[in-house]
Amino acid sequence: MTLFNHSAKELQQLLHNKEVSAVELTDEAFRRIGKVDGDVKAFLALNEEQAKARAAELDNTPADQRGPLHGLPVGVKDNIVTQGLETTCASRMLGGFDPIYNATAATKLDDAGLITVGKVNMDEFAMGGSTENSYYKKTANPWNLDYVPGGSSGGSAAAVAAGEVPFTLGSDTGGSIRQPAAYCGVVGMKPTYGRVSRYGLVAFASSLDQIGPITRTVEDNAFLLSAISGHDPYDSTSFDIEVPDFASALTGDIKGLKIGIASEYLGEGVGEASRNAVKDAIKVLESLGAEVEEVSLPHTKYALPAYYLLSSSEASSNLARFDGIRYGYRAEGIENLEDLYKQTRSEGFGDEVKTRIMLGTFALSSGFYDAYYKKAQKVRTLVRDDFTNAFEKYDVVIGPTSPTAAFKIGEQIDDPLTMYANDILTIPVNLAGVPAISIPCGFDNGLPLGLQVIGRHFDESTVYRVAHAFEQATDFHKRMPEIREGLER
Repeated sequence: MTLFNHSAKELQQLLHNKEVSAVELTDEAFRRIGKVDGDVKAFLALNEEQAKARAAELDNTPADQRGPLHGLPVGVKDNIVTQGLETTCASRMLGGFDPIYNATAATKLDDAGLITVGKVNMDEFAMGGSTENSYYKKTANPWNLDYVPGGSSGGSAAAVAAGEVPFTLGSDTGGSIRQPAAYCGVVGMKPTYGRVSRYGLVAFASSLDQIGPITRTVEDNAFLLSAISGHDPYDSTSFDIEVPDFASALTGDIKGLKIGIASEYLGEGVGEASRNAVKDAIKVLESLGAEVEEVSLPHTKYALPAYYLLSSSEASSNLARFDGIRYGYRAEGIENLEDLYKQTRSEGFGDEVKTRIMLGTFALSSGFYDAYYKKAQKVRTLVRDDFTNAFEKYDVVIGPTSPTAAFKIGEQIDDPLTMYANDILTIPVNLAGVPAISIPCGFDNGLPLGLQVIGRHFDESTVYRVAHAFEQATDFHKRMPEIREGLER
């Protein structure tokens, strides 16, 4: 058994009993990274000197001042700015960028006593579903190194699955936490939009982006979400709403809860293995006393095109700031201002980012705005109304996280329509702004499958309650990839 097989609660007990120290936990993280990250390629930048110094400070904190995550290592997705630690968004455009401030979520990690050991890989500017769009490296799935870990938070999910750190932060714009969590067999939560501050999250699509936790267990996920949630005056979309103790909802009791199974999430395009895994999960939930019925979310089929129009339009606007003048990459040998813009953006951005900027610019252009962008916004309202109507009767809605298990590296990168379709089950959640979690629920040819649990706005507690009850009734979360089992302390 490796040290990071333990839950946060178990690690806290070891710290309390002085069987291990925060310094030793931090050393373990760097040792683990050194041993396996050459294969997994989850980390882009490490923070070893500062992390060890921070761990030494935390070891001197009195026991009565320690929270549930005190002294534990964490990885942070590379689009969340961290003061004094390079933040690149996995793009050439931001190579060498050293932020002078922390994102609010990063500050909250510090406040909770966590130790940031490094920044993890991602699809460039969070645009992609496989972490193959990173300028620096392609992250591999720890369950099979020939397969993708998902994206855009692929580095975040792979680092947890490989046992390099016990948890990480990711960001989710259209499924970028939940899909890689499903592919890597870990737990990933996309909170309600506005639950976690976006201040310091490098924007992709501002009305969709949300920071969230990736962990091994539902309880650890609940602890981490409590730590990073809360109103932030620096973020105008942050809600001033009480942050509950999410872990207190993990009673294991879901008797009488009404669960809707989205019929559209089991329809055409969803693989047989994913469909069967969810059907098996339904039997488990029913055995625990929940009432499960089929529910229709009729506008699901329109969510994918609406999402790509809206997200690309917002990306076109947000990424206009990278112009070679204010900060970031700057092309050389330029003769005039127009060439500076052209060359800098041509050389600094990868193909996927340029594709989405072009699509978004087109959708926002004169003569096309009403036909595309405005219509997509109307579809977004219909998708949100589907969930509102469903939650009048059901406490949560469930379905597969992804149509299939992970695919091979290089298999879909040249087929953008197939790649985009992998997000068809996660995108509606972002359009509606509701919370959703992915938890392990099965395997297909040795690769994990995920169950998605979706809840009402700001009702993460019920989502956690259902996810935890299922987790405790199964053993999927206890299975680990060989690359992790081979690590001995």
